[in-house]
Amino acid sequence: MAETQIEWTDATWNPVAGCSLASAGCTNCYAMKMAHRLEAMGTPKYQGLTQTKGGSVTWNGVVREDHKSLSIPYGWKKPRNIFVNSMSDLFHQDVSDEFIISVWEVMQATPQHNYQILTKRPERMKEILSKEIKKTLPNVWVGTSIENSDVKHRISHLKQTPASIRFVSFEPLIGPVGDICLDGIHWAIVGGESGSKARPIKESWIDEIHSHCIKSDTAFFFKQWGTWGRDEQKRSKKANGRTYKGKTWDQMPNISIINI
Repeated sequence: MAETQIEWTDATWNPVAGCSLASAGCTNCYAMKMAHRLEAMGTPKYQGLTQTKGGSVTWNGVVREDHKSLSIPYGWKKPRNIFVNSMSDLFHQDVSDEFIISVWEVMQATPQHNYQILTKRPERMKEILSKEIKKTLPNVWVGTSIENSDVKHRISHLKQTPASIRFVSFEPLIGPVGDICLDGIHWAIVGGESGSKARPIKESWIDEIHSHCIKSDTAFFFKQWGTWGRDEQKRSKKANGRTYKGKTWDQMPNISIINI
């Protein structure tokens, strides 16, 4: 298990390593930079997953299934929220159906934990959960990432995915999402981008999502302003903080009322 500083989860579990760029939100992905560092440190799991182009680190498309990691959650006794594949995408096209099913079997066998799965490939997630797994687990939350209106269609695939809890991560929010409906979505995470190449976030984009959450009774979690503050000045992440509308928003989905 890896402890994490991600505000909306307790720990991470990475049975898959490596990925490829899916949309504009991937441009400054922290995971590919971390994978590059782990490779430099000699960590076997992360060898040969990234490349350097024009002075920037990016994924090279190699995806690795880590079968040994499947045993890890069996040793965790204390209940916690676990972000699955913070360093990859479980529903990447190069992750086999069989391996995804094996991950599901581990989550089913460890019901003391809540597993949070986030993908930029909700079409495949919908297909596999509908046709291959066919079993909705109450401790598995499934979500998709939406960074701007260009990829808001991902919500429709998420809504058609069998799940106990569905969530959307609007992070990094790099543009307005426009007219969306969050009915059937239990949780929304919103956050700006961090790092030296971070793109700005505007408060009006957050306002738009927050109003959608109110309308659909969707729990709202504001993760961070990132490197850009509400005054659209570039500062440190710490200086910008995570206060929105004068308060901290740490709402979580109501797991006592599950709509499958």
